[in-house]
Amino acid sequence: MSVAAMFEDGWDMMAEEVHVTALDKGWWQKERSNAECIALIHSELSEALEALRMGNPPDDKVPAYSGAEAELADVVIRIMDMAQRNRWNISGALIEKAEFNKSRPSRHGKEF
Repeated sequence: MSVAAMFEDGWDMMAEEVHVTALDKGWWQKERSNAECIALIHSELSEALEALRMGNPPDDKVPAYSGAEAELADVVIRIMDMAQRNRWNISGALIEKAEFNKSRPSRHGKEF
């Protein structure tokens, strides 16, 4: 089995588990818009930035990891949950985008 296939299988199993947890914890008691889901993803990114601004101490909930690591994990969890709800194939898209990026010019031809 290829690395991409293993990644896709693992991602899909984890995304299903993440979404079931979100359902169990009441995050989908009322339907949420994709815009709201994206705002929640953005808030997790902001929390990662804030952790870095504060010197990136151990996370208060999972202290084996830094604040940035834990918050970036929350970003992925939110993406997985949103994708499962919408039946989007993010793992497949990620694999294809990573492969496509190999064909792009340095810095994708941009200054920044």
